[in-house]
Amino acid sequence: MNSDVAFLSLTVFLPALGALLLAFFPKDKPEAVKLTSLAITVAVFVMTVSMLMGGDAARFKAGEAQLQAAFNVDWIPSFNIYYFMGLDGISGVLVLLTSFTSMIAMAASWPITKHVKAYCILFLLLETGMLGVFLALDFFLFYVFWEVMLLPMYFLIGVWGGPRREYAAIKFFLYTLLGSVLMLIAILMLYFNSDVRALTPDQLAVAKVVQSVDAPEVAAIKGAKDAVHTFNIMALQQLGQTTAQFDREVLFGRSIQWWAFLLLFIGFAVKVPSVPVHTWLPDAHVEAPTPISMILAGVLLKMGGYGIIRICYPICPDAGYDLAWFVCTLGVVSMVYGAFAALAQKDFKRLVAYSSVSHMGYVVLGLGVWSMSAGNEYNASYMAQGWNGAMFQMLAHGISSAGMFFMVGVIYDRVHHRTLDEFGGLFARMPVYSGMAYVVFVAGLGLPGLCGFIGEVFVTLSVWNFSKTLAVISAAVVVLTAAYILWTLQRVYLGPEYKGPHGDHLHDMDAREIAIAAPLVALAILFGVNPNLIFKYMEPTVTASVQELADWTENVKEPRLQAKRAEEAKEASAVKQASVVAPKAVVPQVAKPALDKLSAR
Repeated sequence: MNSDVAFLSLTVFLPALGALLLAFFPKDKPEAVKLTSLAITVAVFVMTVSMLMGGDAARFKAGEAQLQAAFNVDWIPSFNIYYFMGLDGISGVLVLLTSFTSMIAMAASWPITKHVKAYCILFLLLETGMLGVFLALDFFLFYVFWEVMLLPMYFLIGVWGGPRREYAAIKFFLYTLLGSVLMLIAILMLYFNSDVRALTPDQLAVAKVVQSVDAPEVAAIKGAKDAVHTFNIMALQQLGQTTAQFDREVLFGRSIQWWAFLLLFIGFAVKVPSVPVHTWLPDAHVEAPTPISMILAGVLLKMGGYGIIRICYPICPDAGYDLAWFVCTLGVVSMVYGAFAALAQKDFKRLVAYSSVSHMGYVVLGLGVWSMSAGNEYNASYMAQGWNGAMFQMLAHGISSAGMFFMVGVIYDRVHHRTLDEFGGLFARMPVYSGMAYVVFVAGLGLPGLCGFIGEVFVTLSVWNFSKTLAVISAAVVVLTAAYILWTLQRVYLGPEYKGPHGDHLHDMDAREIAIAAPLVALAILFGVNPNLIFKYMEPTVTASVQELADWTENVKEPRLQAKRAEEAKEASAVKQASVVAPKAVVPQVAKPALDKLSAR
């Protein structure tokens, strides 16, 4: 078996195999179940680290833009469905974030005492679904992993959540299912309007449809009489951005791209989440147990951003170009709304949930900036800055938000409430906890030197060349963020003495809690001081993707727009000339009075 197939498959399915192993564990051994689950998540994390460090198995090399460690194996060949996975700078850092967050969330699961075996099995199945989403490059396979992730999360909220857990779980399920249905419609639309015969042999090889340009499959594809449809995401990207042998307006035209983009974008916006499809998130966070809130904020929200950057724009650039203002405005609205909503909260966990809505708005804004135009000489640097900023923001938010939810969970385990007005004076009672919480929360604020600063600044700077108004608003959101973060820190950790119940339970963090919080604090500082640790992996791939869209804008979109404008101008000129010449040369004199009366009207 190919080493790439074995390594990536084992990375994805090791948690599922571990879940199968746990099924044979006795119920009365909860500690053994938890330890085994933690060991599996640690093993997956070690594998993902070795993957990005350039191990022989994955052969991933930092600084290279192209797809690496990719393989394409027949799965359902009658419908051109393949077991197609691969790794690049975009997916690689998100896979690492997923494995890291899963490991610390499993370590944070020790307070779980109800149905421990079922909890751990569902947790490991969830990790398999998340890893598969980021590595799958066949749309059908991607959708399977997307749906696999849905059911475990539903039960993890609905069984182990708070008092309103059933309501929160059903709401999460319905919102996500709605997005999935819209996504499925778009997938089928793209599949039945695709035809890989339109691609050149080089493009077929790049998309891994064939192994090489000389492969016998090339001749078979080119010689096919009927359309050869595909779920291959890389091939769909090529079809969306090229004008090879077929008429693009008929094969994969603008109207198809518009509808597909809108359906996919709504599905991914639910997961981000963006206003107005965000309302499931606060309820899910408030009712979910602490480890599941860490997974929700740290990983699941990033799937929406990943889908936009991997699928929406590369496959449907026509719609992305035309809807840039819509996407950017939606991102800014989410930023402002989330910040104001966080200011109004009395529940500690709900405040952090709304902060995620605001921070993920930066991601949508950065991905929506289409600043490559004729006026800017198709300069892709601003959009590349926005995309890199959005990607860094996803990583930084994954660290800071997981840390914030963990810090809320630590104090909730002691006093069993989250009412902000009843806290106060925790710094004197819990100095280690409070010090770590300060670093994590201020990282979410975007303080220079911490991880939250880099992505927000890059996104804001990239928007300036697109819309100065949106840039000013996005910069002003930092003031609102500072307001709710600093006000929260003052109410919880400073101020008067603690006023809530169970004050005698306020003791500092134990060794397990410190072991969970310390890596989050360290990474928040490390990525803020040396962001190149992230950029060296993802920047080449992100910049190359943006440059492809810049080339498409210059070579395909703008010539098409210019031709359309020229045609419209020609038609307008012909109509104008006809309105002047026709009465003298064509219209009989007997008809002139009627024509004059019509003109007077």
